Amino acid sequence: MPNSQFPILRLRSVQVPNSQKLQDLMQQVGIPSFKALSRAAGVSERQLLRLRQGKLEQMRVDVLLKLSPVLQISLNELIATFSTVELLPEKAAPTQELLEEIADLRKEYQRSQLQLEQQRDILLQELQQSSLQLLESLLLQWPTAAQKAQENPQLAAVKIVPLVQKPLEKLLQAWGVEAIAPVGVELPYDPQLHQLMEGTAQPGEIVKVRYTGYLQGEKLLYRAKVSPLRES
Repeated sequence: MPNSQFPILRLRSVQVPNSQKLQDLMQQVGIPSFKALSRAAGVSERQLLRLRQGKLEQMRVDVLLKLSPVLQISLNELIATFSTVELLPEKAAPTQELLEEIADLRKEYQRSQLQLEQQRDILLQELQQSSLQLLESLLLQWPTAAQKAQENPQLAAVKIVPLVQKPLEKLLQAWGVEAIAPVGVELPYDPQLHQLMEGTAQPGEIVKVRYTGYLQGEKLLYRAKVSPLRES
């Protein structure tokens, strides 16, 4: 028989209707469904299921940080509302320590987000710089060529095309982008790679490329626009 003079300090698992609690909070902010909450907060429905099942302690801190502003409650309130672990009064101090640890994790998360944004800006600048280097001849010569074409309408376009074509080919090559087929080529119709501009065609029928399409590795960027060959 337990000795009443020496109370046992323990953690007790408390069964609470977390689904209803979550729905009540969602109703207050006008979110109609769990799926809508998942989209608004940018977290998976599996994470929401953990919250509803009383498994808050198994959830990542960044998920809780995304949910709290959408539900318009503080992180501390979110934890207090959905935690399934109840501490006896003698154990109040560890709970405060846990909250302080989560606050530190929140600051670390914010620092990580800032670093990611800075890295993204650096990568974007590097991409822009490398692209400008590939397009250097076009940037320097095109304005002059365009002015000469305006002054002399009889200027042959064939003299201007290389100014655009060569830098563009270098840029596409650097990005691993390849044309599906040159303009004017006749080839078998493939609905996965080709888009009919007019008429109808069955797979395998010969069509003519009007506008080229592009692939980047195995990824389709743009389908080539084609027209069926008309019988004379």
